[in-house]
Amino acid sequence: MKNIGIWLDKEKAHIVFLEGEAVRMIQVDSELDFYNPKGGSRSKTRWGPQDVVQDSKYLEREKHQLKRYFRSVMEQIKDADGLVIYGPAETYERFHKELETQYPRLAKRVKEVKRADSMTTNQIKAMVRDYFIPQKRF
Repeated sequence: MKNIGIWLDKEKAHIVFLEGEAVRMIQVDSELDFYNPKGGSRSKTRWGPQDVVQDSKYLEREKHQLKRYFRSVMEQIKDADGLVIYGPAETYERFHKELETQYPRLAKRVKEVKRADSMTTNQIKAMVRDYFIPQKRF
């Protein structure tokens, strides 16, 4: 049984593979451009018109780059038996929605989608391991 946990944000995805007791982790970089649009300056006259920055082209470019990033992550996890998705902000939710639309058979294997703050690689491994292999309490 191959259980996989993913922690992802806009910069990178940490994918943790659990096969029995063995833990393996890979990182997939997003190659997403972080835009800082310039513009929005005022005219020389007082109360004159203001230049408008067209955010739509930046947002459209980011949307296509995110789809490419999600596709590369999905290629790594396509043979998962169980899947858990973690992440800060809204990227992990967008990934889950993309998974439901593009790979519905894989989306059915998602056990949980949960918010998680920034973590070290060891914390990510431990979180995924604890989810799939709960500690025995005596």
